[in-house]
Amino acid sequence: MAALGGRGRAAAALLRRAPGTGAAPGAAPCRHRHKEKWAATAPRIPSTRLALHHFDTSYSLHLGALWPSVRAGLLCEQKYGALLNNFAAADHVPEELELLNATDFISEALQKVQQWQRGAAVGEVATGCQEGSGEGRTGMQAEMVAQAEMSSPLCASISSKIKCYTFPRGDITRFRPARPNGLGLLDYYLMDAASLLPVLALDVQPDDFVLDLCAAPGGKTLALLQTGFCGHLAANDVSISRTKRLYQILQSYVPREVRDTVSVTSYDGRDWDQVKGGTFHKVLVDVPCTTDRHSAMEEDNNIFHRRRTKERQMLPMLQLQLLMAGILAARPGGAVVYSTCSLSPLQNECVVERALDVAQAQFNISLHPEDLSHFRTLFQDTFSFFSECRLGELVLPHLTANFGPMYFCKLRRV
Repeated sequence: MAALGGRGRAAAALLRRAPGTGAAPGAAPCRHRHKEKWAATAPRIPSTRLALHHFDTSYSLHLGALWPSVRAGLLCEQKYGALLNNFAAADHVPEELELLNATDFISEALQKVQQWQRGAAVGEVATGCQEGSGEGRTGMQAEMVAQAEMSSPLCASISSKIKCYTFPRGDITRFRPARPNGLGLLDYYLMDAASLLPVLALDVQPDDFVLDLCAAPGGKTLALLQTGFCGHLAANDVSISRTKRLYQILQSYVPREVRDTVSVTSYDGRDWDQVKGGTFHKVLVDVPCTTDRHSAMEEDNNIFHRRRTKERQMLPMLQLQLLMAGILAARPGGAVVYSTCSLSPLQNECVVERALDVAQAQFNISLHPEDLSHFRTLFQDTFSFFSECRLGELVLPHLTANFGPMYFCKLRRV
């Protein structure tokens, strides 16, 4: 009885113990006591918020006063262009788009250069007359001549076969979904119109051997085929699932006889030089990046997810390795265009600058970065450009022209 009384008093003492106090000295441990799992219950910060915090910290320094408007563009609906499919589109498709007030921004730019050239020619005649009468060239005439001289080389290099319709600045009209023609080929491909600028910069010439090193999902590959100049096109992407998407694009837009000129592979792009080094006239290296617009808007497959921190930190190294593989794949005299859809200078100019050093030091390859400032002059009515890139060009998102971001830089292998 005494033993029972002792156990009863111990139980009563436990019941009287205040909540939150420790166990009584000498008390047996509770085998099934609940332990709160903080890792499972603590609120998780969305990847999009992490991305925006990172962008606010770094891009506000890089872009300065431009960052608030760029940030607003990133967080608003993206604007698209309709890349006309030359293999399927009939005359009624451009007419239909023009009735909606959409215009082909590439042909518009070429027409603008022709106007400058005509104005420059008139200005030269007028200048000759003025010099005879003792007067000089006016400021407007001088500007027209300068624009014509600056844009003429680029105008000659842009393929007029690539046609992409966009709505004017401030017009947020959406394009209808693409429709198939009688052969089942879709009439146009909706894409960020700024994505065409790297393709235009590549300047594909008749019978060029072209490599698209990171080709999926396939928009730039399709644009390369629209030039009609590719003697052979190698479209590669390391991701098998993304390569399937590339196959779908080709089957939906390209007839079989043209598809036969395209080889689709799934190699690790970093090893491409070991497969076919020094082969291609033109190489497009559209590398994986932080995909800033996606990272700011979408949780799915977001590289700012905490589990992908290491992958994100290693992006500049991966980008450098892919660019070096593209450089080694180009033949002497060939051209390489490097592009990202990021605003980050660490993924853009810094990668290109490092590649220039590595190519010279380790492979004795000299590269000449080409001046692409003509693009700003030609396409300033369609895109908003960042004017302070050390190398290459950068399209900035803007509420009235919400394309991009898109960075591109062209290197000529000497």
